[in-house]
Amino acid sequence: MRCVIARFPFELTRNGVLDSMKGIKPEEVVGESVTIGRRAYPAKQVGEVITRQDRRDFSAGEVLRAMTRLGFTCSSLPRAAAPTRALSPLQHASEMLGVPMGRLTA
Repeated sequence: MRCVIARFPFELTRNGVLDSMKGIKPEEVVGESVTIGRRAYPAKQVGEVITRQDRRDFSAGEVLRAMTRLGFTCSSLPRAAAPTRALSPLQHASEMLGVPMGRLTA
């Protein structure tokens, strides 16, 4: 399959990727990852091995798109939870006491 990573065309196959990653020890996954065989690799590590380019030259998204098209399982960063509103001192005390705000009297 032809794909473009870091503005360069590559002809990648599933077996070619498996052969390239054989014997490569996975680094710690802290972001996007690609599962190859039974191991999860960081997307940037996979891209570096299969393209032989510096990790700064391509994005993890480019690698994830290519690996997904080849049939590998890819995981992206989990979405951050919505920011919570800061509680006023009165609301904080109410929550600690377990009393709903509407039932407090001044």
